[in-house]
Amino acid sequence: MTNPSLLILAGDGIGPEVMAEVRKIIDWYGARRGVTFDVSEDLVGGCAYDKHGTPLHDDTMAKAQDVDAVLLGAVGGPKYDNLDFSVKPERGLLRLRKEMDLYANLRPAQCFDALADFSSLKKDVVAGLDIMIVRELTSGVYFGEPRGIFKEGNERVGINTQRYTESEIERVARSAFELARKRGNKLCSMEKANVMESGVLWREVVQRIGDTEYPDVELSHMYADAGAMQLTRWPKQFDVIVTDNLFGDLLSDLAAMLTGSLGMLPSASLGAPMANGRPKALYEPVHGSAPDIAGQGKANPIACVLSFAMALRYSFDMGTEADRLEKAVEEVLADGLRTADLMGPEGGAHVTTSQMGDAIVAALNASL
Repeated sequence: MTNPSLLILAGDGIGPEVMAEVRKIIDWYGARRGVTFDVSEDLVGGCAYDKHGTPLHDDTMAKAQDVDAVLLGAVGGPKYDNLDFSVKPERGLLRLRKEMDLYANLRPAQCFDALADFSSLKKDVVAGLDIMIVRELTSGVYFGEPRGIFKEGNERVGINTQRYTESEIERVARSAFELARKRGNKLCSMEKANVMESGVLWREVVQRIGDTEYPDVELSHMYADAGAMQLTRWPKQFDVIVTDNLFGDLLSDLAAMLTGSLGMLPSASLGAPMANGRPKALYEPVHGSAPDIAGQGKANPIACVLSFAMALRYSFDMGTEADRLEKAVEEVLADGLRTADLMGPEGGAHVTTSQMGDAIVAALNASL
């Protein structure tokens, strides 16, 4: 039996730092649990542009298509702000998502008990929060045509097109319904059907899928702006939320801050099943490259660590090991260990990026 394969694309900024802590955990699974991965590494984003003149080399894209899962750190930085739009670091990530056809982006927002006081919202509002946002990832306004900056008369106009087909809505809706069945059997779909035709179609298709294929799942609909308000008013009213690319981008970042820090939030981007039955998949922390703290040991590796836990669960069918890793993170936080982004009025023991990774490995050892 061959080992599961994993391509690591650490990227830019703090990406290599947080990924180094994940490598410790991968090595731990091989040494202590007999779970060995065939790991390869390559470049994406600004570092790929520096070497190849493109944010994602064709050879790297081919590797991503061939492995069981891709684990990505972060891309971008001010060094690349003046590049042509077509070769900006973020285009590498968008190409991975598009060409791997990773249409369902799972973004959990979970508030660990140890961090309930760290959120800007009241403790009773966020304590115990555990929601999942399913964001459509390969269509919508980020990919629709026509797009660009054009001249109209004496001025320029910027154009982006919001576009969805029924089949694109159907497949992400099914992913969300299936996830809801495994959780609280409740799904809320968010769009802007009151002002956008794409939103009207979105609502109609999601409702049809719910009525015909998932009548056991409690389905509700909400305008996305009202959803943003409700997420900050009482987020625990939701379990699974499904929404389009643009609104999913905004709502998941909002939900991330309910937990206290972007440094805590992982994500999984899933596509159609491969020949081995596993979905094509890319896992990455929600946070960016944070170039202002890169190389200083200040970065929080937990989002990247939890992204690997999602890979264990969704790509490698290792739910028990995913639980083990998530529990180790929870215990480290309960012990009061805090990277710079988690240092608040309640205090805690300040640790570096590397020290946080070492503490998680120690908690994994203690779990045996």
